[in-house]
Amino acid sequence: MMDFSQPHFEAPGWLWLAVVAPLLLAWLQRRAAAKRKAQLAQIASPRFVDELTASHSPARREFKNILLLLAFVFAGLALARPQWGELKASGQFLGEDAVFVVDCSYSMLSTDVRPNRLQRAKLAVADFVREHGRGRVGLVAFAGSAFLQCPLTLDYDAFQNSLDALDEKTMPVAGTDIGGALREANHAMEKNSRRKLVVLLTDGEDLEKSGVKTAKIVATNGVVVFTVGVGTPAGSEIQMLNPAGQLDFVRNAKGETVRSQLDEKTLAAIAQATGGNYYPLGPLGEGLAKVRAAVETLDRTAGLQRARSRGIDRYYWPVAAALALLVVEALMGTRREKFNS
Repeated sequence: MMDFSQPHFEAPGWLWLAVVAPLLLAWLQRRAAAKRKAQLAQIASPRFVDELTASHSPARREFKNILLLLAFVFAGLALARPQWGELKASGQFLGEDAVFVVDCSYSMLSTDVRPNRLQRAKLAVADFVREHGRGRVGLVAFAGSAFLQCPLTLDYDAFQNSLDALDEKTMPVAGTDIGGALREANHAMEKNSRRKLVVLLTDGEDLEKSGVKTAKIVATNGVVVFTVGVGTPAGSEIQMLNPAGQLDFVRNAKGETVRSQLDEKTLAAIAQATGGNYYPLGPLGEGLAKVRAAVETLDRTAGLQRARSRGIDRYYWPVAAALALLVVEALMGTRREKFNS
């Protein structure tokens, strides 16, 4: 049995179309009818016009016009998204929008976690979204600059394709700008979201030193950042293909081998600035499971209900009505039926 409780329009701003469009169409119909009558009067006498239009049914023409007007009314109602009834939704993590921010800098090629930091982070995110995904997810890639790789979407296959495409060559600008990545994630969120969840996966080597400062700024916009450290405090050397196509260690300007280490202090400070938490990713991605548990705890601490309800979209009813009216109008003629005596 259909639940008719809590009837309302989710987008009432479109209701004007249900009123204005029919009025405008009615005016156009009257104007067109007057022009047709004037044109006939110019080319024939009144008696001849009566003979020409003897089979025409004004009542049928008026009924067709009314069908068109009603179709526009229902179209406006459909755009206003009528809703009634309630759908219960659990408050699990990813029942809300969440943006994953993945570090693609060269330091993520370190092999202190296998196969390397970047691949380990990608595998963990893929597994987590596949097993625990409940809402929209987005993806931001960053190094010395940041880019929205996948806007918020419920299409997990599209998200996975964007995630698979990430590598150390994704971002053309070298370096690690965590602040820029947080700003990009903030821009990807909708302004009316109750809370904006960002999961930052990086080794924490913030070369621009803007991560904590930017975290404090985005926190004022309701952004909660959970940082996930990829790598180990001991770190390891970075290996890349040299011009000869062989693996070689990355060296600094002095020719010394560069060793990348996980900066847990910076990541903890970024999370703390937004009311989130820091967790190491771990060898099997268990850090993301801790993020999920932390979000649920955050909901309970804030006194938020674990079960939330939302209206059920019923826009398909006025859409169906509009289509039916248009079909009937198209099939109906304007001539009277003739009966032989």
